[in-house]
Amino acid sequence: MSLPQLHYTSAAAGDGETGGRFTAASAAIPGPVRAEAAPLLAYEAPAGTPERLSDARLRALPVAFGYVALSDGSHLLSRTVATGAGGFHAHAVHLPPGTPIPGRMLPVAAWGAAGWLSVTPDRMPSDPLTSLSTAHGPSRGLTREGLGDFAVSRSPWLAAVLSDLRRVSEDPSAPPVVLVERQSADVARWVALAVAVLPPEHAERLTFTTYTRHPGRTAHQVIGVLPEDAPDARDPRFRVHAASGPRPSGTVDDAWAGTAARIWRSRSPQLFQEAADLPGEPFAAGPLAVTALGAGIALGSGERAAAADWAAERPYALDEKRTRQLTDALTAPADDRTAAECAAALRLLTALDGRCPAAVTAPLAALLVTEAVRGGDVTLEPPARSAFDEPAGERALAALVEELGAELLAELAAGVSPGVARTVQLLRIARLLGVDLTELLPGVVVRLARALLDDPEEGACRALPDLLDEQFDVRTALLGELDRIAPDHPADTERLLIRVSLPFTGTQTLPHLRMCAEAPGAKARGADRVEVLHTVLRAAGMSPFAEPMVLRTAVGLVWGEDTPTAGEARSLLGETTSDAHRTAGTWARLVDAALAAPLGDEDAPGLAHDLLRGFPQELDGRARACLMLLDFARDMRSGAVEPGWTDRVRTLRGRAEQAGPLALEHALGALAERLLAPGRPEEELYTFVHSEDEALIAAYGAAARRDDVTALLREDPAYVADCFTVWNAHPHAGTDWTRTRTALLAEVLRPVVRALSPDGLAAVEQAVEQEGSSRTLDAFRAWNRPSRSIGRLGRRIVGRVRRG
Repeated sequence: MSLPQLHYTSAAAGDGETGGRFTAASAAIPGPVRAEAAPLLAYEAPAGTPERLSDARLRALPVAFGYVALSDGSHLLSRTVATGAGGFHAHAVHLPPGTPIPGRMLPVAAWGAAGWLSVTPDRMPSDPLTSLSTAHGPSRGLTREGLGDFAVSRSPWLAAVLSDLRRVSEDPSAPPVVLVERQSADVARWVALAVAVLPPEHAERLTFTTYTRHPGRTAHQVIGVLPEDAPDARDPRFRVHAASGPRPSGTVDDAWAGTAARIWRSRSPQLFQEAADLPGEPFAAGPLAVTALGAGIALGSGERAAAADWAAERPYALDEKRTRQLTDALTAPADDRTAAECAAALRLLTALDGRCPAAVTAPLAALLVTEAVRGGDVTLEPPARSAFDEPAGERALAALVEELGAELLAELAAGVSPGVARTVQLLRIARLLGVDLTELLPGVVVRLARALLDDPEEGACRALPDLLDEQFDVRTALLGELDRIAPDHPADTERLLIRVSLPFTGTQTLPHLRMCAEAPGAKARGADRVEVLHTVLRAAGMSPFAEPMVLRTAVGLVWGEDTPTAGEARSLLGETTSDAHRTAGTWARLVDAALAAPLGDEDAPGLAHDLLRGFPQELDGRARACLMLLDFARDMRSGAVEPGWTDRVRTLRGRAEQAGPLALEHALGALAERLLAPGRPEEELYTFVHSEDEALIAAYGAAARRDDVTALLREDPAYVADCFTVWNAHPHAGTDWTRTRTALLAEVLRPVVRALSPDGLAAVEQAVEQEGSSRTLDAFRAWNRPSRSIGRLGRRIVGRVRRG
């Protein structure tokens, strides 16, 4: 039985037709199929081709050999050649929907079939595909040896072309692959290389043409063009590969294509079928890579990783011989081994451990240990100890100790920490190899603890919990060191425990670590800071009286870089003895709290008094003077201060000048309040007024403007009289006092007096006279008398009234 055929020829001159015409067609081919096939079979010779050519030149023109899918689901396999006088002849075989090629051949195998005709026959012979399927011997030009030679000649482009052909086979919407070759036979060879690698279902559907002048007008997945017709390589509509141009740079990130290319370059296409018999998804690189490695073909790191991953997922897919071949290939010396390959090798080793003898697994385990020590990949975990069981494994382990032991010890003994992940990796390898770390471990643990606090994110490495689970001595030493340094680095330790869960639930007390673990939750509950402190201290399981250093940790956790308020500091000092704060070093935070207290903080003076009593030896001169200023404010408010207030505060200020203004504000404010109060000693007031101290007088002026002073002026006529008497006196005491008292009379006292009722004013005048004398009363009345000057505007208004 022969398949339907078509013959399509360029129209002869004078036929009145353009393009071409069908000169023979099987009756089974419907008219719509012929209409759709006509433009696909048309042929345009290369640019500049003369109409008259010798037979040799004619045979040298490109051949358009193509396979295309039609709209009705059928396919057309055709061969179009140039004929004399600028014409062409196309011979095509039509494959109705669902009809396979005889013998399940691939379309490209018919490239050199003898049944293709260049002229229309008198009667329709058997189609080339049927004839080819019954013939013996390979197709002309597409032999295994020829394709191997071609693959070697196209080595630089091979992986990239196969990768793009994979993409267009998987995704029909992907850009078609344009192959730029001077010979259309080479395009056919490219297709033959591809279909030998593609999964059968994709290879059978791959459409192609070996030649066209217009790549943008075809619907083929693979398109062959001459160099002069090649589209721009940057055109996003195509994936262009020009073997006639310069070699491509860079590598192809496609393990499947890379492996297939290496197999072709090794002239071993029989391996493709061997790989196809292995389980795996279409286009999986693993089966190809495993087969290539078993055949002794060298692969790159990505391809070796694909082989290891595939075998790790299917540890029973290979027999012992092929598994040994795979592990031998993976452990062979290589300069390009990557972290991904090592990780895949570890997964393979895990899958094989217990299923294969140590003679198979030990070399792979030894490779991983060597790569971990020398390769620099800190994420690579050491293999399980079971990989070195049996005599073969023990011999491999002894060789590793001899080769790597000194190198391992030297790196761990270095004074600089290599980082958390690297230290953990080296400690685990040392335990695996049985290297004695007794002398080195204390120093290693100190550096590891510091590194964890410096970078808690690095401490989140996956291997740290494994190390602490595997090595009890390391866990005990590390947790003890972290607990020891936590009082000096509480915030860093807290951040570490938020990021890394450390197992400190054993017999070790670890009070500081427990506090650091408790702190985030206590803060999140929103309690005040003193209550958070209590919660954190309870987590320690130790009293600050018994272990004062927990106090330093707690204060650092709760306040961090902030300064406690004076009230919080008083609570801290009152609940814990000064001895505990002295030992913990937190007494300085209490001093800072007193010195940072703003004016009006009623706890600051009392705190200062307690600090002066509790830490007499620890305070330096400036801090002591500042606290004494605050203590002076306390005594001023309690009335216990000795005479000589102004001189006392000025002396203390001189000692504490450089320690900050807040303590001075407390002292000056307290002095001003006392001088404003009724019943203050006149000699103190006189000394203050004549001190000519700008800061003292300014503090007095600020205190006199407070709301409580204004309220007392409104309520007490005697206080009004007292303030008037003071503010109206001492006119020659200095410019600072004159300016201040004048402003107070005008801005504080006058608004109060002007707002008094007649009875209230009378009461004030009576008090003024009692406070001073009749002359004082006359002065008050003169001060309170409204101004008679009505101003220019007033005079103009009065004049207009009079004229009217």
